[in-house]
Amino acid sequence: MTTTTTAAAAVAQLCAGPRRRKQAAGARLDLRWARLLRLAVVTRVLRLARDQLLACSSCGGGTAARRRYRRLGPPTSASAGPVLSPVDRDDDCAADAEAAAPRDAADDEDNVVSLKVSLLGDCQIGKTSFMVKYVGDDGEEQNGLQMTGLNLMDKTMPVRGARIAYSIWDVAGDHQSVDHVPIACKDAVAILYMFDLTSRCTLNNIVDWYGRARKWNKTAIPILIGTKFDDFAQLPLEMQWAIVNQARAYARAMKATLFFSSATHNINVNKIFKFITAKLFNLPWTVERNLTIGEPIIDF
Repeated sequence: MTTTTTAAAAVAQLCAGPRRRKQAAGARLDLRWARLLRLAVVTRVLRLARDQLLACSSCGGGTAARRRYRRLGPPTSASAGPVLSPVDRDDDCAADAEAAAPRDAADDEDNVVSLKVSLLGDCQIGKTSFMVKYVGDDGEEQNGLQMTGLNLMDKTMPVRGARIAYSIWDVAGDHQSVDHVPIACKDAVAILYMFDLTSRCTLNNIVDWYGRARKWNKTAIPILIGTKFDDFAQLPLEMQWAIVNQARAYARAMKATLFFSSATHNINVNKIFKFITAKLFNLPWTVERNLTIGEPIIDF
């Protein structure tokens, strides 16, 4: 009986040896994966922090009060031209007017003023097309950075002896991207709330986007933008009336300026950023109000 018991114990010990080695190997593998996962998370957090610092380094630490920027002086010579003169409905000439400004301060870093602008709204409403239309396709002006749920582009333009560097943050409109709203809205000088003029539900959702943004930034200039005006103009007049009235009511509640735009035909794209620049720096340029149905609405 004792011999049988001893033999059974020996067999059990022999079988337990490989099992323990497998368990130990599995534990080491789990520990290695845990370390790799922790390293990946830390790397992603550091990259996001780096991107935020690069984009917001000149915005200055999130003050509660609205920032005041220095007033840009008049052009130093007649060759400077009308930098912020009003433009017609088609804004194609706006880029030419900006390019014609003097570039004497192009290499002077002290004359660069960095401004952050955020774009919020649902998916598939034309936010990215709007941003690309303003920034341009050429490699000299476009400097983009794409992350999951977030698209960043920069554009620098000369204005009266200085350079305005716009950093534009486009937040994707899906549910997974709402976590980017705090980092996108913090320190922004203007927030563009965008909706599709042909989709009533995207206008209704502006209420949620506005509420999210206001939690992180209460001083940014609010601008309500209806996109795809070229398609909107084909809708029946009664439908246009309903959308215009609702959009104007939302703009009044948000204390925002209302623009109807089209990236396809470059309607009011450059004009919106000229409006932001003039408002921030007290430049002598004003936009004309337009409430005519069938034309791109501008209301304030």
